[in-house]
Amino acid sequence: MSAGFEKADTSSETDGNSAEVDLQTALFDVVCDSLSAAFIIYDKTDHLIFASRQILEFFPLPPEMLKPGTRLRDFLGAIYDTGIRQQYDVRKGGSQSREDWLSQKIASHWRERFDAVERHGTNSWVRFVKRRLPGGYGVTIISDISEDKKREEQWRSDLERVQLTEDILDNLPFPLFVKDRNLTYVAVNLAFCEKYQTTVDEVLGRKSGDLFSQEIANRFEESDRHVLETGEMSVSRQRQISRDGIERDIVSRKHRIGKPGRYFLVSTMQDLPRDGADLDEFDRASAITTSSNQSYRRAYLPVPSPVERREPAAMEAIVPENFSGRKILVVTADLAAETAALRTLSKYGFESCSVRGEDEEERFLEIATSSGISLDLLIIDNQMGMRCLELAEQYGIPALVMDGFQIANELTFQIARHFNRNGRGGAGADTDWEISTSDEVVGLEVLVAEDNDINQIVFSQILEGLGYRHMIAATGDEVVRLWAEHRPQIVLMDISLPGFNGFEAARLIRQMEEAGGEVHTPIIGVLTQAFERDRTECVKSGMDDVIMKPVSPDMLETVFQKYLIEEAMRARN
Repeated sequence: MSAGFEKADTSSETDGNSAEVDLQTALFDVVCDSLSAAFIIYDKTDHLIFASRQILEFFPLPPEMLKPGTRLRDFLGAIYDTGIRQQYDVRKGGSQSREDWLSQKIASHWRERFDAVERHGTNSWVRFVKRRLPGGYGVTIISDISEDKKREEQWRSDLERVQLTEDILDNLPFPLFVKDRNLTYVAVNLAFCEKYQTTVDEVLGRKSGDLFSQEIANRFEESDRHVLETGEMSVSRQRQISRDGIERDIVSRKHRIGKPGRYFLVSTMQDLPRDGADLDEFDRASAITTSSNQSYRRAYLPVPSPVERREPAAMEAIVPENFSGRKILVVTADLAAETAALRTLSKYGFESCSVRGEDEEERFLEIATSSGISLDLLIIDNQMGMRCLELAEQYGIPALVMDGFQIANELTFQIARHFNRNGRGGAGADTDWEISTSDEVVGLEVLVAEDNDINQIVFSQILEGLGYRHMIAATGDEVVRLWAEHRPQIVLMDISLPGFNGFEAARLIRQMEEAGGEVHTPIIGVLTQAFERDRTECVKSGMDDVIMKPVSPDMLETVFQKYLIEEAMRARN
């Protein structure tokens, strides 16, 4: 009897230990999920105690390699065998052998502290943080820092581009300056400084009135404002007496560059022969001003508006009455390609959605088939497994296999070519299809309310990179006016604006919608700090959601995915 009790007690204790271990493992997995990182813990004999399941997101390892008790050497050997190593690490002596690589890695695991960043593929960077504790236990944390590295490379590229621009400007033989919309000097080159015997630091951040006489400053600013407001180019011929007493005829040209909300004025000055004829531009002038004493002449030239960018004819896709409502499934794990594809398909009237892998694809096709839903086409990323293509064949659905770039940039061309070859609905095989977009597509997509100059540039760069037509308003009054004029598809609303603040502007837009029976425009509050009172006020003013600064392309694409694509799909259904 006693032996039986002892056995029973031991069994109970073992079950308790097992439950405790399971709880610890679950807690570690939760921590790893929250940190978006993978953990490996090993003892002083280099056997794994714990390896989080997130390891499999970094390395395609057999799941049994994560089991406690696995030798660290065997675990690292399995990683080596996957072929994922420092593919871009330049080694003078050639690639390392398996044993040399393992020895190097084991040595790094026994260092008290060791940090390293490895590049795994073209756009993937992984950080390893290793610590050996005094008791002999080791911990390795693995995290994906790809986005940080991309931002770092972009930042470095931007710095190089700025430096290159400065070098080009400083080597121009004629004076050049740039003013912002407030007519403040934001850039000058060396020739400008030499001409006016000043320095860059004395000019930047100042206005013409700080550098010239009031009469000259007023004349400069009159033409500056005209160019900024109208977009016409200013050409001025004038006679100047330099500080060395020499008279010169000078021609000044002013251009407006940039986009609405962030215009800049660029001005150049060049010497002309003293008795030269008028400039050719004067023959094409919309207006000419001549001073009373003939000291200068100015002409304003209309600048033709830039031709709107159009996609190539081959990509001007599919007639709505023939293909409107066609159902397409996109299969890709590439978020950027997925987002671009869904936006394009929605724009041209397709009913579309996406899945991230073969398991999701199989479940989707099973549900669609059982519900009587017929898909017209599968778009499959070539990085997915063969199983994705086999499923398309199994369910009898045509499939196009493309790489991520094609999905993001050539989708309409590929679809048009597919349907041209496989005409449906009684259309002949030689039918030429054309894409026609609706009027709403060519309108304003995103209206940004932001008064900070730097943030305006950030928004513009991101939205231009993502391919969205946008405008920027610097005041609450302006955002309400632009909303009324252009009816954007979405508004990104900073809450601290001059004039009406963001809350007041949102309320006015909602009142105008209600009074005119307008379609609801999604308004997204853009907050600097996560104060609950600000979030509450956003909701009360009629905003649909909030995001936090600093904004990123991924953040904005997520918002657009939710409020542009999904809303359009729901409205169509």
